[in-house]
Amino acid sequence: MASNVKKWSAEFLGTFWLTFGGCGSAVLAAAFPNVGIGLLGVSLAFGLTVLTGAYAFGPVSGGHFNPAVSVGLAAAGRFKWGELPGYIIAQVLGAIAAAAVLYLIASGKAGANVTDLATNGYGEHSPGKFNMTAALVTEVVLTAVFLLVILGSTTKKAAVGFAGMSIGLCLTLIHLISIPVTNTSVNPARSTGPALFGPSIAVEQLWLFWLAPIVGAIIGALIHKALLGDDD
Repeated sequence: MASNVKKWSAEFLGTFWLTFGGCGSAVLAAAFPNVGIGLLGVSLAFGLTVLTGAYAFGPVSGGHFNPAVSVGLAAAGRFKWGELPGYIIAQVLGAIAAAAVLYLIASGKAGANVTDLATNGYGEHSPGKFNMTAALVTEVVLTAVFLLVILGSTTKKAAVGFAGMSIGLCLTLIHLISIPVTNTSVNPARSTGPALFGPSIAVEQLWLFWLAPIVGAIIGALIHKALLGDDD
């Protein structure tokens, strides 16, 4: 059994990869608008980071890479509540480190003026100018669905070895739906790292991207338990 340090290290690295790969695809590819990867490419990038990270680090820590996922797994009885602090700290630190490295790279371009690392927001900070209620509902619903897919894909009755694929594809779909609304969070750590290197409004609105994903994760966990109960 892996030690806590190994688990925390795996969560740090997995969340680093998710934030760096996902946000990096949006920030760095934007420098080439004529051949850029667009919304579809960014969505796929986030999905691929989770898919690859799950297979690389999942055997060590379970591959959460997301405080909301850790809370949801605990609510579903799949994870010990006492382990939450260590996981969440590691995840947030991983996201901050990724944002710092991404900022350093993005700033290395001649004439660069890096003002945003794909931060999340609502109202004037929403890509599509969606209001706070729309953002809140979007993040709660999509995080609940994300947890349902995670829990369903990793249940005893699920096909062995395919969880990473279904979870990664689910996150891709989530981004396709919600990038226009909030720039897609469903992950408080992913939101926190870029916010610290972005405009002040990103930090001011960060509370929603902690509250909504965690509420959504708990809702998803409760629905899953109601569906499967002791068969989980």
